[in-house]
Amino acid sequence: MKPLSFLLLLSVCFFPLCAVGHQDWPQWRGPQGNGTADSSATPPLSWSENENVRWKVPVPGRGLSSPTVVGGLVLLTSATDTARLALAYDRMNGQKRWETVVHEGPLPEKMHRKNSAATPTVASDGTHAFAVFHHGGDVFLSALDLEGKLIWQRKTGPYECDYGFGYAPSPTIHGDLVIVSSEFTAGGYLAAFRKSDGKEVWRTDRKVKTSYSSPIVARVGGKEQLLLSGADLVSSYDPATGKSFWQIAGSCKATCGTMVWSEDTVFASGGFPNKETLAVRSGSEPEVLWRHTDSSYEQSLLYHEGHVYAFNDGGIAICWEAETGVEKWKVRLGGPVSASPVLAGGRIYAMNERGITYVFAPDPEKFTKLAENSLGGEGFATPAFVGETVFLRTADAAAERQEWLYCLGE
Repeated sequence: MKPLSFLLLLSVCFFPLCAVGHQDWPQWRGPQGNGTADSSATPPLSWSENENVRWKVPVPGRGLSSPTVVGGLVLLTSATDTARLALAYDRMNGQKRWETVVHEGPLPEKMHRKNSAATPTVASDGTHAFAVFHHGGDVFLSALDLEGKLIWQRKTGPYECDYGFGYAPSPTIHGDLVIVSSEFTAGGYLAAFRKSDGKEVWRTDRKVKTSYSSPIVARVGGKEQLLLSGADLVSSYDPATGKSFWQIAGSCKATCGTMVWSEDTVFASGGFPNKETLAVRSGSEPEVLWRHTDSSYEQSLLYHEGHVYAFNDGGIAICWEAETGVEKWKVRLGGPVSASPVLAGGRIYAMNERGITYVFAPDPEKFTKLAENSLGGEGFATPAFVGETVFLRTADAAAERQEWLYCLGE
């Protein structure tokens, strides 16, 4: 082995279990919460069962949560018929480091076939992992250390899905807070809990028809804003207090995608019962810049250098000019789609439910497909992109269904 290669290998082997760094993917949609990998990411362009697979390990049960990568660990949640699980795998070799039963009991009675009892993605601050499960009619937030020990657990409140789809939003971290969403007509809420002990810090009503988007904190218009779409509203809150900054009508009642943003504008999309994507300039008096009937319902949008990219439910890739909403191009690739597109290494990676990942250039002038990669029979969980590697959760859709976690890299 060449000396440089050996040093690089050592740097991968000994990732410390410490505070979140640039070699981590600490929450849903990555280090910034917007689907953009760190600038140091250099993922492989192509992969298959026989190409660029560093390791592959089985995952028990079923789940749709995306991989979370912190220090030397890859974190997932999953669900069996009798338990809700938090799992950790060694980032270097895929060896299971621990498996913790967070809840015991049967699966929720009402759940769509495209959802799971382990859909929310783990959030981590590099010291603890925060997992959310819908269990026994309530939403629970659990804090585990990075050795798998349950530190504390809090019932954040009830959840009753108005549509029977199940629960989906991932938690997000802001400073010393973990923020959780549970939206339904009878008693929905946004709530923040202290990371150290789970004490509730604030709570805001979201008694609206059920929506599924994950809240995210972004710096827009010069200040930190907690963004959330759904209930026919695009909403902004103070992440420190839960008080409303502003709200504006759009896009539809139920959204699943997490909002994205530029320096002063936010972008939201939804698909039930109507379809709409819109851009809203943030401020004390928010302004709608544009609206389109093209939409992404289950997927999040992607913003990059003055343009918004989508890979929607039907497998159509679209590029809009962020300021005007002018459509630059639209190309059918293939669906259906649940996972969200990710920008990494100067490319956009977009996976459909059949396990096919399309790789294309973030070029507003023309669509250029760079690769088409197939792995597994299912692709619902958005991959994580860290350094030279991609962590991808998929499944064999045979009679004996089996989930797998892959580490991909040249």
